[in-house]
Amino acid sequence: MPKTFRCCIAGGGPAGMMLGLLLARAGVEVAVLEKHADFLRDFRGDTIHPSTLEVMHELGLLEAFLRLPHQEVRRLTGQVGDVPITLADFGCLPTRCRFIAMMPQWDFLNFLAEQASRYPTFHLHMQVEVTGVLEEAGGVAGVRVTTPHGPEEIRADLLIAADGRSSTVREQAGLRPRELGAPMDVLWFRLSRRPTDPEETTGRFDRGHIFIRINRGEHWQCGYVIPKGAAETVRQRGLDRFRAELATVMPFAADRVGELREWEAVKLLSVQVNRLAQWYRPGLLCIGDAAHAMSPIGGVGINLAIQDAVAAANLLVEPLRVGRPAPDDLRRVQRRRDLPTRIIQGLQVLAQRRLIAPALAGTVPLAPSLPVRIMTRVPILRRLPARVIGLGVRPEHVETPAMPLASRG
Repeated sequence: MPKTFRCCIAGGGPAGMMLGLLLARAGVEVAVLEKHADFLRDFRGDTIHPSTLEVMHELGLLEAFLRLPHQEVRRLTGQVGDVPITLADFGCLPTRCRFIAMMPQWDFLNFLAEQASRYPTFHLHMQVEVTGVLEEAGGVAGVRVTTPHGPEEIRADLLIAADGRSSTVREQAGLRPRELGAPMDVLWFRLSRRPTDPEETTGRFDRGHIFIRINRGEHWQCGYVIPKGAAETVRQRGLDRFRAELATVMPFAADRVGELREWEAVKLLSVQVNRLAQWYRPGLLCIGDAAHAMSPIGGVGINLAIQDAVAAANLLVEPLRVGRPAPDDLRRVQRRRDLPTRIIQGLQVLAQRRLIAPALAGTVPLAPSLPVRIMTRVPILRRLPARVIGLGVRPEHVETPAMPLASRG
């Protein structure tokens, strides 16, 4: 493996792979380090929102991307108590794709890797795990890693931490996020889907229960929301009781809950909502979940991470062409993305307090709030949540140049 790059990205998730593609496309020598041997990990975020689809269009990749198997969600619906509601209708968005594409994240990441590999300045290294950062003259100069061939050091003008909410790079660099709190965790699992089942992706909020089902074609991806830290209590009650509760909230699939034969089929997502006060140090920038872990509400985490990557590429390509970006260059990235992060997290925390926590507590009957009832009855008002969920705040557009493709040969 080469030991020096203009940019080294720790983490081959959506933010890391998108930034790697954008930098390589602009002619910057970039390495992406992924600790696993492949991208095949289940129950990751699979929602590709209109903002990300618009980025794919700007890269000239949308048509090829949408040839991959996916499902299209054009409206987000729900049920609060006995009242059905429509939360967002993406048909009003000023984008090429007015839907959320549901696609396994490994397909998305493989697609980005294939597109990036066309550029000779892109280097993807699998089974390379970051164990520490290299410090030099008060800044970060690279990383220590373990590889199948043993430990190594990799130096870079800029290190990007895109290694998720449990970021090793962030921890080793001494950056600590501020926790905003989350009253919930989520149990994820699959149940088979039949042609006679309902079509819609939806969420159900009842007293003591929150349940999400996502249409994935041949199966349902299901999320059972539980109070924070309650996973062990749920397991101790037994799988039979868990299956009985599922039959209550998803009655049309009551004859399929037996497909969950063991707890290993149920994966725990420990929900975090946090963010760094400062996303950078000299030689280091955090993006995506490493800078701000998002609640699963709205499924916006991946798309916010992609927006970080686009903004980082737009602002850092030119500094990287000549050497090490200055702290002011890194500060500009945070300034660009900090406000959108704060607004979305603020809305998530508000939803957690006003809807999620009371529903899980089960202390009072649930009913839609007055603003939700008005929004449901006046379709034009659905444009605001559709825009916030589908496009986010201050959507980013690709401004980096595209270098001619050349042989790696």
